[in-house]
Amino acid sequence: MALVAGIDSSTQSCKVLICDADTGQIVRSASSPHPEGTEVDPELWWEALQRTITAAGGFDDVAAVSVGAQQHGMVCLDAAGTVIRDALLWNDTRSAEAADQLIDELGGAAAWARRVGVVPVASITATKLRWLADHEPRNAEATAAVCLPHDWLTWRLSGSSDIADLCTDRSDASGTGYFSAESDSYQNDLLELAFRGRIPLVPKVLGPSASAGSTPQGAVLGPGAGDNAAAALGLGAATGDCVVSLGTSGVVSAVGTAAPHDPEGIVAGFADATGRQLPLVCTLNGAPVLAAVAAMLSVDFDEFDRLALTAPAGADGLVLIPYFEGERSPNLPKATGALHGVTTRNLNSANIARAAVEGLLASLAYCIDKITDQEIEVERIILVGGGARSEAVRRIAPAVFGRVVHVPTPAEYVALGAARQAAWVLSGQESPPAWSVGVSASYEAGPTPQVLERYRAAQQLTLR
Repeated sequence: MALVAGIDSSTQSCKVLICDADTGQIVRSASSPHPEGTEVDPELWWEALQRTITAAGGFDDVAAVSVGAQQHGMVCLDAAGTVIRDALLWNDTRSAEAADQLIDELGGAAAWARRVGVVPVASITATKLRWLADHEPRNAEATAAVCLPHDWLTWRLSGSSDIADLCTDRSDASGTGYFSAESDSYQNDLLELAFRGRIPLVPKVLGPSASAGSTPQGAVLGPGAGDNAAAALGLGAATGDCVVSLGTSGVVSAVGTAAPHDPEGIVAGFADATGRQLPLVCTLNGAPVLAAVAAMLSVDFDEFDRLALTAPAGADGLVLIPYFEGERSPNLPKATGALHGVTTRNLNSANIARAAVEGLLASLAYCIDKITDQEIEVERIILVGGGARSEAVRRIAPAVFGRVVHVPTPAEYVALGAARQAAWVLSGQESPPAWSVGVSASYEAGPTPQVLERYRAAQQLTLR
């Protein structure tokens, strides 16, 4: 059987899955940690990848490889292909002021939404280039090429040192702020605007199943993908599917054919890894909200779930706004969490636990609504991430979302999606191989619109 490898180079770690190209069955796997911080020497990603490949048994018998990785990170190279400075990651916020500048300079958020479907925020690459131009002009002048983490790793795997060989895919390019997923083209005037008149070389954008070359050992290289697009491919998400990922943050993305143009900047117009669109909304608050409330109640996660499920829908009027770390959707960086509707009759552990789960899910329902407001169909909810392990989350989610919720078997879906892409490139077929994704359960519950109504009323107080 032919073997393919999928790499997930995330903020926290490097993971490698080696799979059967026909079935997707995992044959070998390994992982290694990445350093902490919001700026990292890319060479440390490469060293972690080499350790992980060795721990996974090597690539000598692997026919194709693809890389999925964290989006937006800025990797600057000089003309010889040498990294100029540590890469600024998506979670580095020093470019927040640069984002505001770029919005104003193009004529407002709506202008950015029309052009590229993405309104600048500190996470995207364009704002980091502006920060570099303003704060490190010598490094900006030395920058001959700018690429993303997955682009750089794919290039290193190819063995090339020529920056002209850099390549990427639509999904990752669409998170830069200077690529339109709707027209599939770089917007060089926006790149020039961001980088104060400079237009560095940017990676060639490959089709979803095009080869990015090969490794020195002869393994075919796939174009790779951003982490959210790779996860959607690993899950087998199709048009109409909405993936809700509840991890450290919350991410809601929907596979479709329409490109969003959200003037609020809440819905980002990203692309998926199959040639379609992947509009996405990200929150700052995810599963840590549940952990914080469980710690406050002095209970473990099993008892937290039990408490939440013993309370009635609506938690007897308690409403939690889960903006514990500020919020991005809506954009309220200085907001804090709040517990509304407290009385002497409803303030108990069960209601507090229920309000935490409902509040977190309602914040994700807000994201789903923002996507559907862009005339994008949401027919099926797929719930993944660490938060999906909570029994209370799984059982309450369909009531809050008003839809059946499907919970796949836990897996490393970014790496699995990268492996599936590698198999697709290897096959030369028009569509990716039909790997099966195990579904552990589907959850249904009667809708609780009153929960969302109360949440929206409390949210308005925060917005004001």
